[in-house]
Amino acid sequence: MDPSERFSIRSRGLRASEIRALFAVAARPGVVSLAGGMPAADALPSQVLARILGEVAAEPGALQYATGQGAPGLREMICGVMAEEGIAAHPDDVVVTTGAQQALDLVTAVLADPGDVVLAESPAYVGALATFSAHGVQVRHVPDDGAGLSGPAIAEAVDGVRRSGRRVAFLYTVPNFGNPSGVTLSAARRAEVLATCDRIGLQVVEDNPYGLLRLEGEPLAALRAAHPGVVYLGSFSKILAPGLRVGWALAPAEVTAKVVLAAEAAMLCHSGLAQVAVARYLADEPWIDHVKALRELYWERRQTMVAALSALMPRGTRWQVPEGGFFLWLALPDGVRAKAMLPRAIQEGVAYVPGTGFFADGSGDDHLRVSYSYPEPDAITIGVRRLARVVKEAAEPQPNRRTPS
Repeated sequence: MDPSERFSIRSRGLRASEIRALFAVAARPGVVSLAGGMPAADALPSQVLARILGEVAAEPGALQYATGQGAPGLREMICGVMAEEGIAAHPDDVVVTTGAQQALDLVTAVLADPGDVVLAESPAYVGALATFSAHGVQVRHVPDDGAGLSGPAIAEAVDGVRRSGRRVAFLYTVPNFGNPSGVTLSAARRAEVLATCDRIGLQVVEDNPYGLLRLEGEPLAALRAAHPGVVYLGSFSKILAPGLRVGWALAPAEVTAKVVLAAEAAMLCHSGLAQVAVARYLADEPWIDHVKALRELYWERRQTMVAALSALMPRGTRWQVPEGGFFLWLALPDGVRAKAMLPRAIQEGVAYVPGTGFFADGSGDDHLRVSYSYPEPDAITIGVRRLARVVKEAAEPQPNRRTPS
């Protein structure tokens, strides 16, 4: 038997993450990682969570099986978190998941068939692309005019897909501080996108892990706040702790019912201990004050990175300053290719994510993503200095090789 014949057609769509592949080299001593979008180590309320986990582990039922939809108390608390984004929700429409990544996987499973098309931003979150690929779903990137999605571009993309005889399952978007672009959809664009999707009968899936981490500018209501048909994905990974692996999906009742069934089929239930711990944290701790402290921390790190880029990057490198989130999206000088440059960058002691990971067709090699969330400010400056040296070298080859400083 051919070894490949034992695997399913669906498994052929599994793809390695550009980011995960970097973790081993980015963890080497002396390498400044600007690659992964992890929360800062000092942003995690470790001692508080250690105490809470110890307390709730002794509670009746905390170590038993939980429900497939999630603990009712936590679902009610999640509705309070979403209220900060202008969303009015009922706990019955919330499904607790193992992070927002599983929420997206479950939603894709119930809304899309193999061969369907999902529309996504250009560029799009690498984890979403992996999910769609694993489900045999094709991705069509909607052209970006620098301000994110637009109604006319969405309508044109849908028309093109439908004329080819294929079905568009949904539009996937990260409207706040997009990963990797950092772009935030304006209020006018949000209304335009929703009106267009309503008119052409297109489901919207809104992924919003960074929404509460606004560093400047006026808060914008979530897409779901304006339209009850939007499927909304949220996560505690960025505002509490990714190791707890607690996220959620908010959807119309008929979608929620299917997602619960898919979750039960996949894993019976999620961690009861983690759910009780998060619910206790939200009930007993000043979590909004914690989020405010996170904004101050990430504002400083973003400012440090922007200042270093402005001072050190060679001519021809371009970026937009994001209003929040974790990432900057760098356009490289003409002729510089992010993927080919990466080994040299690792040798110099800095890691980033090539832009190719954020496009379904592998394009985007003239861009790269850097994150300011995890490194300390001093390390950010060192990392940008090393990156600038590598970019300059790639743009104007020089004979002398320097060592990391």
